[in-house]
Amino acid sequence: MNSKLPQDNHIDFSAAAERAMRVRRFYRQLEKQNHKTVWTTEEDMLAFVSDVGLLARLVMAAEGRWVQGENLQAELGSKMAECLWWLLVLSERLNMDITKEFTSFMDKLDTDLGAKP
Repeated sequence: MNSKLPQDNHIDFSAAAERAMRVRRFYRQLEKQNHKTVWTTEEDMLAFVSDVGLLARLVMAAEGRWVQGENLQAELGSKMAECLWWLLVLSERLNMDITKEFTSFMDKLDTDLGAKP
């Protein structure tokens, strides 16, 4: 099975979630080696929240309100992708179909805002 995502910049959330969990399994191996146990879902959530905080600082830097190094765009993109990765991992760990939930949420917004044709 090819684990790479399509190069046309369109993401299939189901394929992305599978890939996210494959990578997460490698981290679990490291956790077992280093800590003898794997992280709980709560610990995954704390890691996600920590990354969201770092993303917030990068957004502030992008808006000129925080001093950041010269690779801001690369760091911003990487941290956004990491946050998306955590959301995919958490959705899988909580047995949620993120594609279904996202579609349902967007449909509701479209309806609520009168944006749906």
